[in-house]
Amino acid sequence: MRRTSATSLALPVLAVAVLAGCSSESDEQPAAAATGSAGDSAFPVIIEHAYGTTEIPEEPERVVSLGYTEQDAILAFGVVPVAVRYAFGPEDDVFFPWADEAAGDADPEILPRAEVDPEQIAALDPDLIMAVTAGLTEDEYETLSAIAPTVVQPEEFIAFGTPWQEQTRITGEALGQPDRAEELIADVEEQIAAARAEHPELEGKTVTLSGPAYEGEYPFHTSADTRTRFFLDLGMVVDPALDAAAQSEFYGTVSREEARMLDADVLVFQSGSDTERAGIEGDPVLSGLPAVAEGRSIFIEGEDYAALQFASALSLPYLLDGFAPELSEVVG
Repeated sequence: MRRTSATSLALPVLAVAVLAGCSSESDEQPAAAATGSAGDSAFPVIIEHAYGTTEIPEEPERVVSLGYTEQDAILAFGVVPVAVRYAFGPEDDVFFPWADEAAGDADPEILPRAEVDPEQIAALDPDLIMAVTAGLTEDEYETLSAIAPTVVQPEEFIAFGTPWQEQTRITGEALGQPDRAEELIADVEEQIAAARAEHPELEGKTVTLSGPAYEGEYPFHTSADTRTRFFLDLGMVVDPALDAAAQSEFYGTVSREEARMLDADVLVFQSGSDTERAGIEGDPVLSGLPAVAEGRSIFIEGEDYAALQFASALSLPYLLDGFAPELSEVVG
């Protein structure tokens, strides 16, 4: 299995600067694989979302994965996107271990993380742009919709806050495979339920998901964040005070003076590099928190770190196998 070295995703930076190569062989191939293809019988499809509705008139063949972690949801349906937005990790490989089998030998065009160039998107000649995890503004959505049908997050969820179940459903509808979506969701939820039953010691325990400081502020992720939901699914809870402090955003920050708000039964530090881990371990403020001093903190890094960022129907089973037992040990 390919080993992936992940670099920092810097989530707070992405939240405020979300949208501030040659064509590959994949550009010349239909995106929809033979296995699981729905055919035209499922179309047209109409999807409601935060900016209105999108009609997909026929089965897409050239799908652009514009969200930062969108490719997993698309690959889960046997569809290989012609282009994928770069988020983190190796700059020449946007498929992680849990998605390698589904991706096969695909070589999509890699789109830059920092900004979206409508001309570059148009040159791909897409017939569907999936952007549930892209955090598009309405103006950006309107621009891209003039190129091809574009799907963003549902109205009821904040940007970067769509649960994996809903993203799977939306993607399945867009690709004409709603029944397959429900099968995927049921299978992963069964695995989550089994892990929860295997680790009853996690039930009701408070958890804070944090990481390295940014400009003197310590980040935390709320209950609305897709990463935090992994812990909630295992029966853990987030301190309501943190959710309130974030004011309906998927993350927030606290100052050095407020750092004690991060303390919990388990304090999970996201570490995308050795440098980040060293910075966290050497921080006297974090070292003084009871969770750290009493051995109730844990680092999530490497491939587990990457799997948590994706929080998808493909990556969650990987995370359940690798990280859930480590989390249980900390509580135990």
